[in-house]
Amino acid sequence: MKRSYRVAQVAKSGTLDIAERETPSPRAGEVLISVEACGICGADAADIDRADPAMRPPRVPGHEVVGRIAALGAGTPSIWKVGQRVGVGRLGGHCNECVQCRRGEFQLCTNQPVVGSSCDGGYAEMMIARATGLVSVPDELSSEEAAPLLCAGMATFNALKKSGAEAGDTVVVQGIGGLGHLAVQYARKMGFRVVAVERGADIADDALRLGAHIYIDASKEDAATRLQGLGGASAIVTTIGDVQAVAALMAALAPQGRLVLLGVAKDPLPVSAGHLVRGERGVLGSMTGTPFQNERTLDFSVLAGVRPCIETMPLERAAEAVARMRSGQAKFRMVLTMTEKSHAHQ
Repeated sequence: MKRSYRVAQVAKSGTLDIAERETPSPRAGEVLISVEACGICGADAADIDRADPAMRPPRVPGHEVVGRIAALGAGTPSIWKVGQRVGVGRLGGHCNECVQCRRGEFQLCTNQPVVGSSCDGGYAEMMIARATGLVSVPDELSSEEAAPLLCAGMATFNALKKSGAEAGDTVVVQGIGGLGHLAVQYARKMGFRVVAVERGADIADDALRLGAHIYIDASKEDAATRLQGLGGASAIVTTIGDVQAVAALMAALAPQGRLVLLGVAKDPLPVSAGHLVRGERGVLGSMTGTPFQNERTLDFSVLAGVRPCIETMPLERAAEAVARMRSGQAKFRMVLTMTEKSHAHQ
């Protein structure tokens, strides 16, 4: 094993620098991962901008991590082996002690690290992870493909499962970006009539190619009115942070329909209580899930042929890759690799 490894760290707020660190040894209940790929998520931007500049060593972002176990700490469960390919998502491993863990609600554990924020993440050649946060990665997925599925994939997959929609129902995906392009694919494979809602005609071909039956350009027509003409939506999964646009689309919810929020916004969401009560409609938030749920997401992706559309860049170009993600020009997810290759594929 190498004595040192490279990282892209937040040297000062908003910037990334390449640095060399001494390879650590995993403690009890931890593993050391030799990272192969790490997706770049929108939440990484906040982690980079808000990182404490006084922290030593500086924080390493990244929470869509895929690699192979290089070393095991004491007490690691026997299901994990050296050389095994694993993933780590946003939630870094539950504690198994808090009330939420005792209920089996591991995604709500209050004592787990947030990868890339409260602990170092995967913009690195090596990474320490809690064994309780590990996800087994199927052989059918490349590391670059699997990485975005550990966060964006599971978030959208779980949101659709929570929506209450059944096969044949109309399901709307609002926002066709890093999250939405996966939500469209999952929704189509789950048997829904999929309506993609976005602003602009430039994304229409992509949305239809990914599986949407109908594309609505919200910059040219009133999306809620169009959806009402289609009979309303059993579920709306929204990936955007524009609360006014989200609120405007709620009028399209059919009776007993659900709005599932994935986008995080600073402003409150204006909701008509009468609209909810009269039609028994609901609004709920959805977040990432447990390692087991993450494995179900990966397995479904293999079975149904769902893959993220990605562009890859080597670790040395982490700052450039994050800038491309911030610009909105990436189609649709950026992934860092620990090699020199740099290309786009899907």
